[in-house]
Amino acid sequence: MDPKPASRAQKAAARAEAPQDIDSRITAVGDLILGRLDDDKAQDVVFIDLKGKSPVADSLIVASGRSQRHVGAMADHLLRALKEAGYGKCRVEGLPSADWVLIDTGDVIVHLFRPEVRSFYNIEKIWSVDSAHRGLAVG
Repeated sequence: MDPKPASRAQKAAARAEAPQDIDSRITAVGDLILGRLDDDKAQDVVFIDLKGKSPVADSLIVASGRSQRHVGAMADHLLRALKEAGYGKCRVEGLPSADWVLIDTGDVIVHLFRPEVRSFYNIEKIWSVDSAHRGLAVG
């Protein structure tokens, strides 16, 4: 019997084991995050490249969950996956209320929202990202 195929997050975590330079580390962390969000059925996932635009981070990922419970579960799963891949020193804000959870990995910042909260804050507009310019849309 064949073992269960690896999820996208598991494959990204395996690639993230030993990145050689900062760019490959950022790519590995971003792939891990996007894979985990895909596995957790995140909605309207957007990747925003901030290189040269902000000294705060190199990438921003914004995603929605269907409810507070879904947002909280996505955040928990993401934090576990990051820790297992060796990126455990993330800063987290917004738990346990889980209306808006921010996870700062240092190089990549993740915003997880309930849809109503996301539309209220419209964080993509801050970075001038509309649906025609999204780097990745999943779900």
